[in-house]
Amino acid sequence: QVQLVESGGGLVQPGGSLSLSCVASGVSFRFYTMGWYRQAPGKQRELVADMTNGGGTNYAGFVKGRFTISRDNAKNTVYLQMNSLKPEDTAVYYCNARFVGAVSTRDYWGQGTQVTVSS
Repeated sequence: QVQLVESGGGLVQPGGSLSLSCVASGVSFRFYTMGWYRQAPGKQRELVADMTNGGGTNYAGFVKGRFTISRDNAKNTVYLQMNSLKPEDTAVYYCNARFVGAVSTRDYWGQGTQVTVSS
C-alpha cells in the first residue's frame, strides 16, 4: 500500500520560512519523480516543484529563488524549503510521487498539509 505523509505546514508571517517533509512508503522511492503541488481555495492544483530520480529539478516561476526541493533516497523523503513566503503562497500543499513507465504513468498523492501565510 502506497502512502505519502506530509508534515511541516502551519501558520507563518509574510517573509517567514517553513520546511515541508513527505515520507513515502510502499514505493520504490528512488525510481520516482517526487514533487510538491499546491491548491488554493477556488483554484486548480498547480505544480510547485519536482525532482526526478536523477536529481533534476523543475520549479514553477512563482517560487524560483524562494523555494528549494530536495530528496533523501535513504529516508524515502522529499523536502520543500520555503523562504520569503508571501500571502499568495497560502494553500494546501500536496506531495506527489510519479513513476513514468514505458506504457503508463503512476501518480500517488499525499493527504496535503495546510500552509497559511498571514500577519
